[in-house]
Amino acid sequence: MEMTGAPRSCLLLFVLLFRPGTAAEVSVWSVDINSTQDAVFRKTLYANTTIFMKFQGDPGSCNRNLAFNISWYLRSSVCYNEVFNTPDNKAMNMFGMDHMLKDDWCGFYSQGYMYFDNCSSLFLPKVYYNDFNPYQPLTSPKSDPSNQSFIWPDKPDFGAVAKAWEDSPYLFIVNVHPLSRGVEDEEMGAEQFSFSFTMKVEMKGPHDYSSPADWPLMMFFMVMCIVYVLFGALWLFWCACYWRDLLRIQFWIGAVIILGMLEKAVFYSEYQSIRYKGDYVQGAVIFAELLSALKRSLARILVIIVSLGYGIVKPRLGTTVHRLVAVGLLYLLFSSVEGVLRVTGVSDKYNPYCICKMFSLTCIYIFISLSQTTRLLKLRRNVVKLSLYQHFTNTLIFSVVASIIFIIWTTKVFKLVDCQTGWRDLWVDDAFWRLLFSTILLVIMVLLRPSANSQRFSHSPLIDEDDEEDEAKEPMLNEAFEGMKMRGSKPDANGSQKLLSKEDEDLKWVEENIPTTVADVAFICVHFFQEILKTKLERSKME
Repeated sequence: MEMTGAPRSCLLLFVLLFRPGTAAEVSVWSVDINSTQDAVFRKTLYANTTIFMKFQGDPGSCNRNLAFNISWYLRSSVCYNEVFNTPDNKAMNMFGMDHMLKDDWCGFYSQGYMYFDNCSSLFLPKVYYNDFNPYQPLTSPKSDPSNQSFIWPDKPDFGAVAKAWEDSPYLFIVNVHPLSRGVEDEEMGAEQFSFSFTMKVEMKGPHDYSSPADWPLMMFFMVMCIVYVLFGALWLFWCACYWRDLLRIQFWIGAVIILGMLEKAVFYSEYQSIRYKGDYVQGAVIFAELLSALKRSLARILVIIVSLGYGIVKPRLGTTVHRLVAVGLLYLLFSSVEGVLRVTGVSDKYNPYCICKMFSLTCIYIFISLSQTTRLLKLRRNVVKLSLYQHFTNTLIFSVVASIIFIIWTTKVFKLVDCQTGWRDLWVDDAFWRLLFSTILLVIMVLLRPSANSQRFSHSPLIDEDDEEDEAKEPMLNEAFEGMKMRGSKPDANGSQKLLSKEDEDLKWVEENIPTTVADVAFICVHFFQEILKTKLERSKME
């Protein structure tokens, strides 16, 4: 069964090689404050998540005549893109806004302020603020403001300034404004207004510091880590049972399983760190991204070498190794750069032109390799290996169909909408591609698993049907001439040949090589053709 066209393979390679990068949401921020400024924080929160604010610094670093008015504004929105796609400069203009940006972008807001007489009160270890301020629904720009408000029944904790009222994306803006206390502004120089301290913001909810957008993804990585452990245990059991019959490609499969296990474990530990600490170590996250890029590169090379028929149709890759190394290094380079830039915050977008070009070249490469391997097996009439590649091709076609359906769904839900209300399903956009490749890997494991009959799939001389027929006819020729005598090899009674003189040896050679009858001529012709068939068979085995 051959692929019906290049577009299918191209789409398959796109969904296998491209994975949109998603970064986990942190819950603890430390911002250096040295002037009047606004700080913007974005996060999806569970209901009853408490927001804490703490200030750290040296009380002697700022003027005693300075007082601070720190105000905050908390805004929820039903639209995920309103919170996370609004630039900082536009978000700061939303401070204190009591209406929606658009008529159908509903939500709630709450705001309040804290006044500190001096730096000493600002840096107190435990500050008990006032009761939680009421939250109110956002109104339409065209309608009158609503006076309806909701009051929190409980008291806040130490350092708590606000609490989330529902599961939703939230925008939290803090404004720090220094004030002169008892001295006219004109009498105070610019150096007397200088101050420096650190503002720490924490958001802790029912699942510690984890957000509702990241919690399902953390559970997914935990499950996938267990799945890859089972993959590894099953593969190790198969290899241990049939270690004498292992093929070269089965070592590649084992390497991909090990890297997949490590990748899922590292990402799960990253989300666990965010859950309990609120933040992650940047070096560990970069290592996780590099490990993920390495695993995905090796996994894509595995799909390519299976399509090439390595170890099954071809005993070695030959010059194809250089192209495989080039494809793997290119993918590793692009995915590593993209992951590092996304983690470090330098850029969350990358130029897709080079990657799409690489995908197209790889797509053509896989399509040609898979079609050539399938065609060769059909010409050789190797039923066992052809059945294996038919199952592999059917798996790829299933992956293409599933990918098309998923792309249509994500485009409809996340892209072609003005207000992204399905933010709870954003984790699926990352999990689907990992699950899809894990399914393909499982199929490859089942098809190429070590067994007592593994050598059926290993490379062996492929004999055409004509050769097989000639080989079948050979015993019949031997039976036809079984009763004919061979001259010059008559043993004596004791089982040993007589010593011949030089003349007798010459006569023996003439009798053996010069036919005297028509029967001898026929025997020599048959013997000649038998030698040709044996030589042809041996040459095929050497190839």
